[in-house]
Amino acid sequence: MDASLLSQPEPWRQLLALLLAATVVMGSPGPATISVTAIGAAFGLRDSLRYTGGIVSGTIAVLLAVATGVMAVLGSMPKLAPLLVVASAAYILYLAFKIATAPPLAARAAEASRPTWLAGFLLAVANPKAYVAIAAVFAGASSRKGDVELGLWTKLTVLAVMIVVIHAVWLVAGAAFARFLRRPVASRIINLVFAATLLLTTVLAVYG
Repeated sequence: MDASLLSQPEPWRQLLALLLAATVVMGSPGPATISVTAIGAAFGLRDSLRYTGGIVSGTIAVLLAVATGVMAVLGSMPKLAPLLVVASAAYILYLAFKIATAPPLAARAAEASRPTWLAGFLLAVANPKAYVAIAAVFAGASSRKGDVELGLWTKLTVLAVMIVVIHAVWLVAGAAFARFLRRPVASRIINLVFAATLLLTTVLAVYG
């Protein structure tokens, strides 16, 4: 966006609207955000940073796919969509099982399996909500009245920053539960709740 446009009120109103839409639509509970919270609770803040980095990278990849029209091309292939849904569901089921069966933090060995960057990236690109939410926010950022419109790179930059901030907030919220997970009973209950919530948000994202 040209610097001269920043002095005009319309771009600022569109920017604020974009931030608000991103916060409400992309920041609401979904498979990616809930998984970040669940991983943060089950494994603690430090051991969840790689996974969260993968989620952020994968979600930004989805943003780029939506912005460049890649998803529109894939969406035109009717036989591909069911395969993507099945693959997404299978992976999210696996992740929910891993969260539900995670041992208490106090009993976890140093070499215990920790969530990886690749695991986060795969869930992000398999997350059905991400495509719908990002497409809605991205399309809504366009001007409908012929006014000055936010540039493509401005939209991409703002939404990429919001992706980082949103998932960081969900991670910190999940890590706040970690102190309760040193007790076996509390650990099992909280992990089961997060796993069930992850499955529920996935079902709502697909069929809601």
